[in-house]
Amino acid sequence: MARRSRVRGDFKLRGVLRRLANIEQSDLPPAMAKAADLVLAAQQQLIPKDTGAAAAALQVRISKNGLDARIGIVGKADNRRFFYLRFVEYGTKGYTAKLKQGQSEKTNKSDGEAFFGYSPTIPAMPAHPWLRPSIQLTRDDIRLIISEAVRSTLARAAKGASYD
Repeated sequence: MARRSRVRGDFKLRGVLRRLANIEQSDLPPAMAKAADLVLAAQQQLIPKDTGAAAAALQVRISKNGLDARIGIVGKADNRRFFYLRFVEYGTKGYTAKLKQGQSEKTNKSDGEAFFGYSPTIPAMPAHPWLRPSIQLTRDDIRLIISEAVRSTLARAAKGASYD
């Protein structure tokens, strides 16, 4: 899915966190992986399952520095294959075709499998949100996990830093 969520903060803090992420003792990459797995589990639970293929395609990708994570349908091939999930998430508007000027009304020759008529009536599809609620349900847990990792990493870095 193309929608992204971002956590905004102080640029200096993000720079410090980037530098600390390079340290092997940093708690940030494992905490980010744990938080991403929480969101992934919520998404897999909330996504509407018809065949289950979309739920099986959900995945987590964490950046090399461990500060960014992509959760959900990731990659061009999966985005093309599961393009319809945006319609599931947000719903669709109904449509009734109107006759153009000069056309006579044709009979509807629909047999339930294929539509051959000239004035289709397409019903609206209600939204079944699963993407945003998965983040909203796990927001407090994510906040706790990441804040604890930042706190412990900064404390460890402060102990090791010398201000001579």
